[in-house]
Amino acid sequence: MSHPPPAPENVRLGSFVHTASEQHTFSNAPTLAASRHSGSEDEKAFHSNTSHDVEKTAGMKAEHGQGYSDPQKGYYGEENVEPIDVEKAKAQFADLQRSLSRQSSLHRARTRQSGVSQQDLEAGEEEEEQFNLASYLRGGSSARDEQGFNHKEVGVVWDHLRVIGGGGLKIHVRTFPNAIMEQFIMPVFSLLKLFGMDLMSPKPRDLLHDFSGYLKPGEMCLVLARPGGGASTFLKTITNNRESYLGVEGDVSYQGVSPQEMKKRYAGEVIYSMEDDIHLPTLTVQQTLELALKMKTPGKLIEGVSQKQFRQELLDTLLKMLNISHTKQTLVGNEYVRGVSGGERKRVSIAEAFCGQGCVISWDNSTRGLDASTALDYAKSIRVITDIMKMTTFVSLYQAGEGIYDQFDKVLVIDNGRQVYFGPAKEARAYMIGLGFADKPRQTTADYLTGCTDPNEREYQPGKNSDTVPSTPDALEAAYVSSEIFHRMEAERKALTESMQANETQQAEFRRAVEESKRKGVGKKSPYVVSFGSQILALFQRQLQLQAQDKLTIYTGFFTSIAIAFITGSVFYQLPQTASGAFTRGGVLFIAMLFNALNAFSELPAQMGGRNIMYKQVGYRFYRPGALAVAQTLADLPINAFKILLFGIIVYFMSGLYSSAGAFFTFYLFVFSSYLVMSAFFRVLGTGTQTYDVAARLASVLISLMVIYAGYMIPVNTMKRWLFWIYYINPLSYGFESLMINEFKRVNLACDAQYIVPHNIAGITGFGNTVTDRTQTCTLQGSVPGQNEVSGMRYVEVAFDYRHGHQWRNFGILIGFFLFFSILQIICMEYIARAAANIKAIVVFAKENKDTKVRNARLQERKAALASGELKQDLGGLVESRRPFTWENLCYTVPVPGGQRQLLNNVFGYVKPGSLTALMGASGAGKTTLLDVLAARKTTGVIGGDIKINGRAPDVTFQKGTAYVEQQDVHEWTTTVREAMRYSAYLRQPAHVPKAEKDDYVEEIIELLELQDLADAMIGFPGYGLSVEARKRLTIGVELASKPQLLLFLDEPTSGLDGQSAFNIVRFLRKLAAAGQAILCTIHQPNAVLFENFDRLLLLQRGGECVYFGGVGKDSQVLVDYLERNGAPVPDNANPAEFMLEAIGAGSRKRMGGGDWHEKWLNSPEFDDTKKEIAELNAVAMQHPDEKTPDQLRAYSTSFWFQFKTILGRDTTKMWRDADYQWTRLFSHMAIALVTSLTFLQLGNNARDLQYRVFAIFIVTVLPAIIIAQIEPHYIMARMVFNREASSKMYSTTVFAASQIISEMPYSVLCAVAFYLLWYFPIWGTSQDSSRAGYQFAMVLITEVFSVTLGQAVAALSPSIFIAALFNPFLLVIFSLLCGITIPGPQLNVFYNKFLYNVNPFRFLVSGMISTALHKLPVVCGPNETFTFTTPSGQTCGQYAGAFAAAQGAYLVDENATGTCNYCQYASGDTFMAAVGVAFSTRGRDIGIYCIFVASNIAIILIAARFLTYAKR
Repeated sequence: MSHPPPAPENVRLGSFVHTASEQHTFSNAPTLAASRHSGSEDEKAFHSNTSHDVEKTAGMKAEHGQGYSDPQKGYYGEENVEPIDVEKAKAQFADLQRSLSRQSSLHRARTRQSGVSQQDLEAGEEEEEQFNLASYLRGGSSARDEQGFNHKEVGVVWDHLRVIGGGGLKIHVRTFPNAIMEQFIMPVFSLLKLFGMDLMSPKPRDLLHDFSGYLKPGEMCLVLARPGGGASTFLKTITNNRESYLGVEGDVSYQGVSPQEMKKRYAGEVIYSMEDDIHLPTLTVQQTLELALKMKTPGKLIEGVSQKQFRQELLDTLLKMLNISHTKQTLVGNEYVRGVSGGERKRVSIAEAFCGQGCVISWDNSTRGLDASTALDYAKSIRVITDIMKMTTFVSLYQAGEGIYDQFDKVLVIDNGRQVYFGPAKEARAYMIGLGFADKPRQTTADYLTGCTDPNEREYQPGKNSDTVPSTPDALEAAYVSSEIFHRMEAERKALTESMQANETQQAEFRRAVEESKRKGVGKKSPYVVSFGSQILALFQRQLQLQAQDKLTIYTGFFTSIAIAFITGSVFYQLPQTASGAFTRGGVLFIAMLFNALNAFSELPAQMGGRNIMYKQVGYRFYRPGALAVAQTLADLPINAFKILLFGIIVYFMSGLYSSAGAFFTFYLFVFSSYLVMSAFFRVLGTGTQTYDVAARLASVLISLMVIYAGYMIPVNTMKRWLFWIYYINPLSYGFESLMINEFKRVNLACDAQYIVPHNIAGITGFGNTVTDRTQTCTLQGSVPGQNEVSGMRYVEVAFDYRHGHQWRNFGILIGFFLFFSILQIICMEYIARAAANIKAIVVFAKENKDTKVRNARLQERKAALASGELKQDLGGLVESRRPFTWENLCYTVPVPGGQRQLLNNVFGYVKPGSLTALMGASGAGKTTLLDVLAARKTTGVIGGDIKINGRAPDVTFQKGTAYVEQQDVHEWTTTVREAMRYSAYLRQPAHVPKAEKDDYVEEIIELLELQDLADAMIGFPGYGLSVEARKRLTIGVELASKPQLLLFLDEPTSGLDGQSAFNIVRFLRKLAAAGQAILCTIHQPNAVLFENFDRLLLLQRGGECVYFGGVGKDSQVLVDYLERNGAPVPDNANPAEFMLEAIGAGSRKRMGGGDWHEKWLNSPEFDDTKKEIAELNAVAMQHPDEKTPDQLRAYSTSFWFQFKTILGRDTTKMWRDADYQWTRLFSHMAIALVTSLTFLQLGNNARDLQYRVFAIFIVTVLPAIIIAQIEPHYIMARMVFNREASSKMYSTTVFAASQIISEMPYSVLCAVAFYLLWYFPIWGTSQDSSRAGYQFAMVLITEVFSVTLGQAVAALSPSIFIAALFNPFLLVIFSLLCGITIPGPQLNVFYNKFLYNVNPFRFLVSGMISTALHKLPVVCGPNETFTFTTPSGQTCGQYAGAFAAAQGAYLVDENATGTCNYCQYASGDTFMAAVGVAFSTRGRDIGIYCIFVASNIAIILIAARFLTYAKR
């Protein structure tokens, strides 16, 4: 369907005609669009009056589009964005077409007529056939072109389409026990499913029933349905996205190609564009689109145009066509990263999908959150692309205005999965009226059609009712099937189908065009355009861009690595090349390898967080998932190689390892290789699991095994025989062995005094200070009697069973591991992780108890009565106190770099009880800022002017008496709808109101907001919980449940809702106002019917300047009179709510009426009347006393203990329902304990087992690292909810912090018990008395509590999760290195020994547990654990060295032996304790000081929660 503009001079563009004279201008399209048929006289007149030079817009610099916005919003404004004009955008394509044609012409002319002058060439340009851009981009309609391009146009036909989904199963909220059971039951179910027994399969139900229709290339179809009606299901199915459904029946044909073949060979030609704008936020608009273009630039290029040149030309044209050229170098951004505005981000999504070159594309609810003007621009953009590219386009939209509706050729109306209309868009309204529905002339057609399917909204013509008019989905479907329109559509569909079957020319051209578009190296059956190697290259470049633009992560990564390197190097500073430096040498090598290897785990959350973007781009067939896997790996190499190099240099040379270039670079090679292997391993973990919780559980087991079985703690030759195989499949073991060989093969270790047996000590002398003969020996493993030096290689051979020849063999093994994990990652990316994209959103419900069961039954009874008209909503008694609210000369200034910025400028206004006031304005005008200031929510900046409630300045009662429905729906996600409202009622209504009365009031609110069916639904989060609409209703309900007596503020309550839901919300607000509530509400550009519900309007322009405050009137007549009186005549068919923004120059539109509308307002009689009214309201209010009870003057409505009890109850329920959080924590404890106990099972009393007991205790210090990583995000997310609730004075900071701490305690006890039982008894058994066993449990329990409170303390001090995570490496590395195990306390240098060692909580943990475990533990050395020396002639072993052994706490195996003596260096555990500075006598002190650290954590939490809320607004 084409739309030729009537003009005398034309340029051919495909099958369309465009006016040459218009090719250098864009017009300012009207907000309420006229028809897209540009032949209308109204539109031509409008264009001629409002067009302006496009060159000015195209030349804008990026920063010109970055108008100010509230920083909390996270985006820039759209100050210089022009509306889309269909014909002018086509002209932009014509410009590009001529540009490319000229290049092609010149090239061909040069190659054929080398002797012809340049002037002759240019003169002959017009005689050349023009290159068709549409044909070039998508194969197009150029089979007749001399270069042989083929058409790529695909019509879609669907016949008796039926979609079957899951239903009939009410899913209950998962709780902690459910998560545990699932861990063990789900594998069984998965196994049974392999044998055809699917016990978890939902009951089938029809989502779509018997749909038939067609859409030709170049046509657009608007899909309309109520939320949950089936629009998204249809859009997904029609674009071949069927994976999330149980079955699809019927026939869908894409120009005669089956869905199966389309999926296999042409998947990139059929695209589903989701409603969310998901992009990489730290890329610019240009970088985002460049990737798409690189992946889709066709293989067949016109002569003389390079790929780079083509991409640049197309990119510029797309940006111009969509009016976002000024954003080219601006970050795309998201809700957390500041970037382009929401409307601009939507256009980026359009451009990206267009780059995908799909022939058939569906856009799902793509205008969510956009105002009417931006939505119209969006619809016109889609119209442009569809017309030019001959695409087949399906679109579903929310709140589609008449200008948007006019863009469509056909409309499909769905009612509860039934097709109740499909046909020409211009005939749909008349069809519904013909059925007997009452016409609503002032309602937009899209809202009217949707309303006809809503039992609560539709109205019938006089004399008709539901008995005579089709009212059910089945009846509407039957009526449509019997209609003339249906038979006409069926005849056209069958004719199109027959045409496709009879004439396969178009299909053949489509196939050839797809094949032509593929670049070299791409298979004929592949759905991709570029080769796997080219995909990797493009993605590699993108990953480098991401790294370069995320400077904070780079800086913090380097800072952390360098800081840890300095800490490690200083702890192990200049290790001596003696026996005393042997084990510590191995320690620094192990830490150097382990820190970098495990640092790769920190990349896992970011990797898993980017999945949705990958799913979308893979759906567009930009690249294979495996290509991303390879590109990510390659892109990480340069920066991590340099980071590890710096780390290695610092640690290596500060520690005094062997100083040579060869030794260092070999060290660096193996540290880096180990990092690469572990990085690949963690990527496999991330891609092979569905959620981060599952990945974290697996990691807790696997990391524990890798660390323990790396060969440092336990040499391979002493590992348990049933577990030693872990060593051989552990990549870290090969890296560590090579590091040890590299270092020790180069050094000989001198035996220093404390390692010589016997040697001189106080009171016992006569021995040599070095080993000179066989009468002395060195106790370092690998020593030879009589020799003072020990070969380093001999040491690692004896102590660790390492072999010199293994060094470079291990390097090969590491490379093998890396390749294996990389290939496994590619496989996971291709086949496993992709399935997660098809998971459907679900709503889960809490199980009913006796109370909620009764209440739900009553809600359903009343719902039926309301629907039948037997019952009406009663809002009487809602508001008992009625006080006017006024503001005068209101100003607001914020600090900005270089000075101050005024966001509000002398604003006047008032809200009377019983009135509904709209707050509207241009983007960036300060609407939300004004609401925040009036609601006393601002925490920064300077506020000037007077704000009064009942004629007086607001006091402590103001925030308690007002309710503020914020734009962001922030709730505690584990609560249900009913619970969220109850908590608000309990804590915000006066304390004297009985609980039963508050509960009953909540039921009324649920009923008023029509949330009866979702009363017990858990709020959840996107994809798992309430829909956008239900979430918005809940946000309103939570505020209403507080029963605000003063004011109700609402910030864009209809954002993200469909037209009918938006109308319901505004209608409800109207009822509230009628009941006496004073309401101030910001709203996006509403339709005329919505707008009339408001009593007054406060209109702002940029700079926070008021341009109108006054009444709206019937048919908006009061506002219209004001606009026309000031030079802005309002057209009869215009929506005043949209037109007024054009009049005042919103966006880039030129002001109407001349002059500044703010000045007009200041000089108007309405402004004088407003000031008089404010003065009168305040004067009258001051005549009456403002009496308040002592309870009302309290900071909070309820007592501290009531707050504490209520919030603690909520947090306890939250912990119970946050199943994965607690189960992951418990699983990690159990896994680590089990791995440790199996490794050190039933330890004996020999010297080696003594060391292993210490290592088993050291594992306890690993627990805080796991706990802190989970606790910090949990606390910070809870604080975000608290900040929202605290602004309403619900409860205090102390209550919040205390409940966070206490609610964690039951699970801390459970984790401690589980860990202790699995860790203690398998290792120690019952060998120790109960007091020692109890002490060890107490230490484990305190460690658990310490870890939880430490994580919460760090989180309380941190503004974000990211910043909190930066503290962890420093704390944990310092705690672990300086606890006395890695290096004994006495051996630490002065700074660490005197200061950090003594304030390290782990020092007291380790000291207490080691002393309890080893005190009076007898040691019996095994045959391989004794050291031999020879006695002097004539002396027994006892005579020669007995006194020395006794003084050292050692013993001689046989004191009466002569000649050879066997010396065991430990007679009991106390000997070992003395060497590391631990004493049994201090264990009481140790546990006491450890408890003090816990108390200090709690104090930090309480203080930080009070003073560091990080709630800047």
